[in-house]
Amino acid sequence: MSVNFISARFSASARMWVVVPLIALSIPTLVSGAAPSCDGANGYQAAFDGRRTFLWRPDWLARTKALLTRDSSLEPAYAALIARADKALTGPRYSVIDKRMTPPSRDKHDYMSIGPYWWPDPNHPGGPYIRRDGQVNPGRNTEDFDTTRIDRMSSDVEALGLAYYFTDDPRYARKAAEVLRTWFLDPATRMNPNAQFAQGVPGRTTGRAEGVLDTFRLLRDIESIGLLAPSKTLSDAEQRGLEHWFAHYIDWMASSPTGKEERAARNNHGLWFDLQLMDFALFAHRPDAAKAVLASSPSLRVNQQIQPDGKLPEELGRTRALHYTVFALEALAGSAEIGRCFGVDLWRYQSPDGRGMRKAIDFLASYVGREKDFPYTELHPEDTGETFALLRRAQWAYDDRALAERTETLSMRNATDVVQLLIPPLQ
Repeated sequence: MSVNFISARFSASARMWVVVPLIALSIPTLVSGAAPSCDGANGYQAAFDGRRTFLWRPDWLARTKALLTRDSSLEPAYAALIARADKALTGPRYSVIDKRMTPPSRDKHDYMSIGPYWWPDPNHPGGPYIRRDGQVNPGRNTEDFDTTRIDRMSSDVEALGLAYYFTDDPRYARKAAEVLRTWFLDPATRMNPNAQFAQGVPGRTTGRAEGVLDTFRLLRDIESIGLLAPSKTLSDAEQRGLEHWFAHYIDWMASSPTGKEERAARNNHGLWFDLQLMDFALFAHRPDAAKAVLASSPSLRVNQQIQPDGKLPEELGRTRALHYTVFALEALAGSAEIGRCFGVDLWRYQSPDGRGMRKAIDFLASYVGREKDFPYTELHPEDTGETFALLRRAQWAYDDRALAERTETLSMRNATDVVQLLIPPLQ
């Protein structure tokens, strides 16, 4: 079943959808305030000089660009970004065919990785791997697999795209286009649009539903492609080729047993599936697919994964409970930003018994600065970069100065994080 057919189950027409779900889902209001308009599959293109982004807002980036000349607090983050971009200029053009291992399909164009928390069993050498939650097997990040490669590729494209936006230097745009062509378009080097062999477990399975999470890194590519538009470094045919690649990928997500299983996940995996499918669908000019996912978010995600007190029980049972709470909410925050493209305010949605994103954000924010007091298992309480990114975005969503003040300590600890540039402090 294609994504288009799935979309049709939710609405008879695109025009009806705009009105009906706002009532049926009890989402209270259209997004208000002076934020630029995100227009479905057109994204922020009209408000962003032709740059078609969906998660990276033009008002945020324009404000950062203006602040760079007078706000010294942004200098470390900007210097770190330019250093990343300059390194990428002379860096490789990554390809899935460069991995040392060969997927079960015998086609190196298929992406391949192993599950991060699966290890050789010391009691049964050569036998099936065993799971150690929260402990990453370093073998996952070797040249045998594509995990590090896809991460470096999308990180380079992100740095190059942002550097081009902030400096107008065409060198950055040209290199970003080269990297994108190699990974997605060139028949000799492109990745096949599937994650069938992602997060496999030696001795158990060649691929798992959880492996769909690996491609969340491609969200950075989508937004960066939008920033490159004024450079014209991607031809119209190449732009269409990239859009077609993501159209094929979301069809695979929606129709494959692997994708269907991942969508059914009731933890952070299901949330990240939703965000990926929505962002990829908008980029591929499939707005109905994004609408269908958004329509189910309150009942399928918020009501089932967030408790009335703001806790996410599926994440709190992990050995990295704080990290996974933030990770899950980060995906839901992305979905809320996509909601802006359809006039839906998922940020403020609340169920009759009080379940909602705001409750979860407040629960998390109460531990800022005292992460070691978090009453659930967390192997690395000092890792606060993700928390900073999430709460900075929430400050804008709620126009909450008190939340901004609470997050200031995180800002000092994450002074070189690219989020400082993507999402500036409140005015």
